[in-house]
Amino acid sequence: MTDHEFLIVFSVITFLIAGLVKGTIGIGMPTAAIGLLSQVIDAKTAVALVVFPTFISNAWQMVRAGDLLRALKDYRYFAGSLMVVLWFTTSLTASVSQQGLLLIIGGVVVLFSLISLLFKPPPLPEKWDTPAQFICGAIAGIIGGLTSVWAAPIVIYLLGRRVAPDEFIRATGLLITLGAIPLVLGFWYHGLFDSSRMALSISLVIPALIGFQLGEMLRKRLPVERFQSAVLIVFLLMGLNIIRRALA
Repeated sequence: MTDHEFLIVFSVITFLIAGLVKGTIGIGMPTAAIGLLSQVIDAKTAVALVVFPTFISNAWQMVRAGDLLRALKDYRYFAGSLMVVLWFTTSLTASVSQQGLLLIIGGVVVLFSLISLLFKPPPLPEKWDTPAQFICGAIAGIIGGLTSVWAAPIVIYLLGRRVAPDEFIRATGLLITLGAIPLVLGFWYHGLFDSSRMALSISLVIPALIGFQLGEMLRKRLPVERFQSAVLIVFLLMGLNIIRRALA
């Protein structure tokens, strides 16, 4: 098997797994995909391949959740801050070294895992909602522009808002979809998307959606909280291994 054939096969398997995770617990596709891909391929390729599966799967989730105009009004400051900062941050990704990018990716995966496993933020007072949206959106934009993973600040904000499960799915779908737009444009503008990376990223939408459908079926049969904890522990171990590789 050639290196290119191995990349294709490994990427298909990765996005089946990542889609399965997202379909089951509602989040985690970019984290799972980046975490797995970064174990065996260079970080910049891994970051680029995640873009289109993330965009399409979350757009699908967003449309299915419905009530989009109301959600856009509720989270408009978060979305605006996220999109602007993310666009500017993509310019840094091309200039960061392979070792530095691995270290950032590993740190983000570990942070996301620990926050989701251990941390429950205090309730967010209504009077602080607007500044919280701007701050969390900017942090998400910085992380997302560098790694294609920006779920952690979204999760922290929504946990602080104490939103219902359906609203959590709607909000994450909206904010990740909108963030993916400047990500695609920024990566293309700064040369991180060559034709082969873009074609492979687009083709990986199919296994990602298949995995997503399987995950939704699995969610009806499994205790989701136990599965989520197991997935987050795996994320944590993958993130630590990526950091080990960066420091080796």
